[in-house]
Amino acid sequence: MKILISADMEGATGVTWPADVMPGTPQWERCRTMFTSDVNAAVLGFYDAGADQVLVNEAHSTMRNLLLEKLDARVEMLTGRHKSLSMVEGVQHGDVDGIAFVGYHTGAGEEGVLAHTYLANSITGVWVNGTRASEGLLNAHVVAEYGVPVVLVTGDDLTCVDAAGYAPDAVTVAVKDHVSRYAAVCRTPARTAADIRAAAKEAAALAVRYEPVRGGPFAVEVEFDAEHLAMAATVVPGVERAGERRVGYTSATMYEGIRTFKAVTTIVSAAVEEQYG
Repeated sequence: MKILISADMEGATGVTWPADVMPGTPQWERCRTMFTSDVNAAVLGFYDAGADQVLVNEAHSTMRNLLLEKLDARVEMLTGRHKSLSMVEGVQHGDVDGIAFVGYHTGAGEEGVLAHTYLANSITGVWVNGTRASEGLLNAHVVAEYGVPVVLVTGDDLTCVDAAGYAPDAVTVAVKDHVSRYAAVCRTPARTAADIRAAAKEAAALAVRYEPVRGGPFAVEVEFDAEHLAMAATVVPGVERAGERRVGYTSATMYEGIRTFKAVTTIVSAAVEEQYG
């Protein structure tokens, strides 16, 4: 059994506001320890259940946040940016039996702690075939094309609700309860570690590959908080205006769809101006 863990940070234990997840801040330094604790708990739970291999793919920001030296000695970690499948890199090689989304969060325009989709504040909504999409939903579509089930999702309570829409069989763990975008009722690391470890042990039973799902075509729409960002996004081939602040494109597969989405977010990030956005 090989498990891939896609590790994001906004949904980690104790994380509630931007400085908690911004590399280089004192708060980030503190919170990366709790982030590492969440991930290690999932690692231990999967090994408790008999996993042969666990690969952790860092999926937050610079993708250099986890403390490798604090992880179980049996694990391997893929760290750093510029990967073909970004947050779910590693799923494409045909040897992964299940994937866990650890530290995930809700999508742009939705309620949830630090809710966003890829960009912190320039994107106000993403839709796939008319359904509002979180990063979890986008990545679930990608891994389905490789026949890999999402077996575990951790984050705030609303992230667990969101997961029911794209991975209804997955085991979920709420490490905190949403109060506002920048506030939550948080459990202690000792408690969340125990909860995540137990959930991962249970979730391992779901790690069974299936026939790849070809669910395309995928019609993707992305809405921004400023008109000029929509204009900038149309530099990406196949991306067209779908409204004053909205663009759209259609991809035959979600492999193509997520790569186009990544290109859109890269272009848009470069088009954001200080203060005015």
